[in-house]
Amino acid sequence: MLKLENVSMAIGDNTGEAREIITGINLEFKPGKLYAITGPNGGGKTTIAKVIMGIYKNNSGHVLLDGEDISNLSVSERAKKGIAYAFQQPPRFKGLTVPDMLNIARPGLDQVGIRKSLRDVGLCPEDYQDRDVGPGLSGGEMKRIEIAQVLARDARVSIFDEPEAGVDLWTIQRLIGLIIAKYQNSPKSTAIIITHNERVLPICDEIIVVDGGRIDKQGSGAEIWPLIKDDIECKVKLQCRGEIGYEF
Repeated sequence: MLKLENVSMAIGDNTGEAREIITGINLEFKPGKLYAITGPNGGGKTTIAKVIMGIYKNNSGHVLLDGEDISNLSVSERAKKGIAYAFQQPPRFKGLTVPDMLNIARPGLDQVGIRKSLRDVGLCPEDYQDRDVGPGLSGGEMKRIEIAQVLARDARVSIFDEPEAGVDLWTIQRLIGLIIAKYQNSPKSTAIIITHNERVLPICDEIIVVDGGRIDKQGSGAEIWPLIKDDIECKVKLQCRGEIGYEF
């Protein structure tokens, strides 16, 4: 079980004053459930995810994994304990091939496993056996490869930061199906999705709305989705017309 107890994080602004990004966050993530964190752009949802992963360090409070305080552990130490993270904009590693990346995620993965992992995320394995994970791949390809990495791991907590970003509708539906199949009702693993996608939110077990660095709403998908549905769908329509950007 993953818990955040009264977690806050502040950064210094250009005046030297500390500005809190998230304040007093209390959350509990249980195995076998699919969680969504949503809310306005800049509200703090990705910050919470990066604090869990150890990319950002909380200034106060505690991050607990099965009762152990991991607040002072590094990213690599948390990864060894079973926390995985798929970035909104995946990093590129020139000189490594796609199979190399999958073997880093799951050492010893054979060719059958590599081919299955790529096929699951909608990539033709034959086209990626010798591809370099560098600037030659599109953002959508990188997103799928990184999600394939996370799915290949037997992580206890998997965090997906806007998995729909840069991916077509058909593929995101497939990816979400894979995430649901792997994590929902699993006795040992938990998935957290940072998203504002109107097709993803209603199917999550729990929705957490973050606004202004605080928890604004929290509850089951059935409880929270009707409260935010109109706002989400309105903004999606504005995006389609080009009247607002793709993050909010």
